[in-house]
Amino acid sequence: MSISYERAFVAQLEKRLRGGSPLIQVLVGPRQVGKTTGMSQLLARIPGNSHYANADDLLVTDRTWLLEQWQKALLLGDGALLVIDEIQKVHNWPEVIKSLWDRQPHRLRVVVLGSSSLQIQSGLTESLAGRFELTRIFHWTYTELKAAFGYDLERYLLYGGYPGAVAFENEYNRWYAYLKDAIVEAVIGKDILQNRKVANPALFRQAFEILCRYPAQEISYTKLLGQLQDKGNTDLVKYYLELYAGAFLVYSLRKYSAKRWLTRTSSPKILMACPALHTMTAGQQTLSDPEQRGRVFELAVGVELLQLPGELFYWREKNAEVDFVYRHQERLYAIEVKSGRRKSAKGLEAFMRNFPEAIPVVLTPDNFSRLSEAPNKFLATFH
Repeated sequence: MSISYERAFVAQLEKRLRGGSPLIQVLVGPRQVGKTTGMSQLLARIPGNSHYANADDLLVTDRTWLLEQWQKALLLGDGALLVIDEIQKVHNWPEVIKSLWDRQPHRLRVVVLGSSSLQIQSGLTESLAGRFELTRIFHWTYTELKAAFGYDLERYLLYGGYPGAVAFENEYNRWYAYLKDAIVEAVIGKDILQNRKVANPALFRQAFEILCRYPAQEISYTKLLGQLQDKGNTDLVKYYLELYAGAFLVYSLRKYSAKRWLTRTSSPKILMACPALHTMTAGQQTLSDPEQRGRVFELAVGVELLQLPGELFYWREKNAEVDFVYRHQERLYAIEVKSGRRKSAKGLEAFMRNFPEAIPVVLTPDNFSRLSEAPNKFLATFH
C-alpha cells in the first residue's frame, strides 16, 4: 500500500481528536482499504501518548481484554489516545466501552475501528448513543487511485478498489489469489460466518460468485435463487444480500418510487463494492465486450455515488430506465450513464415527466473524473 498517500479521513479524524473533549471516534469500513494505515499516519504526528491494540487475531477478546487495553492507555496519562482495531471481535464491546467511558468521561481520546457494518452500527445505536461520531470509510475511488498509483480509467475499471492488490496487477494469478484469500475469504470467514448464522456456508460463498457476475444489473430474487444449487426462498437471497452489504462486499439498490412500499418489494440492482470484485469473478477479458464494459463503467459510477450521504436508487417503468436516482436534502437527481452500452435514450425523459422536480445529470467517461474528484461540486453544477 502507498504509505505516502493519505486518505481524507485521516485529516478529518485528526481535527476531531485535537478538539476539546472529543467524542468516541468510530471508523467503519471494508478490510484492506487503509483504515489501519491511516491510523498509523495519524499516530505518527499526533502529539502525546497513544496505545494501539488489534482484536482481529486474538482467540479470546472479552471484557477483560478490553479493560486491559483501556488501563494501559490510562497509565499513559490523561488525554492519551486509545485505538482498538477490529473492535467487532470483542464480545459485548459497546457495553464495555460505555461503562468505561461513563465512569471516566474524556480522560482518554478513543478511536475504534471495525470492518463489519452490521455488528458495529447495531452496537452503537443500542449502547453508545450520544457518545460517538461515526466515520464511514469506503473503497478507494478513481481519484485516489489515480493520485496514489497513476491509474487511468481502464485500469480502474479492471482493478479498482484495493490498494494492497496494486503490486500484483502484472501477475493476474497472484492478484486473484490475493483478492480471494486475503480479502474476500477473510471477510466471509471472519466477519460474517463467525458472527452470523448461515446454514449452508458453501451456498453462501456460491451466492457471492453469482452476484459478482451482475455488475450494475437489475435481477429478480427469483432468478438469483434459481442459480443457487440448493432449495430455498427469496428471503434467503435477501438475507445473503444483507450480510454481504454489511461486510462491504455487495450492495443492492432498490427501485425508486414515490410509493415506498413499491420500493421495498422491487427487484434489486446489484453493485459489488468495487470493480476489482467483478474482475476477480469474470476475468481480465471482461472489458473486451462493449456491453459488459458499459456495465462495469456504470458500476464504477454507482460505487462513487454510494459514498455520498443520502439515498441511491435506480428507476424502471416498462422499457424506460434511469441508471441511478440520488436523493439528498430535498434534492432529487436522475443520473443517466452513457457508457457505450446499447439502451433506450427515453428513460431520462420518462422519469422527468413523472418527477419534474428532478435534476437530470448525464455521466460519461469524459466527465467521470470530475464526479470522482468532487462529487458534491459536480452535482451542484446542474442545479
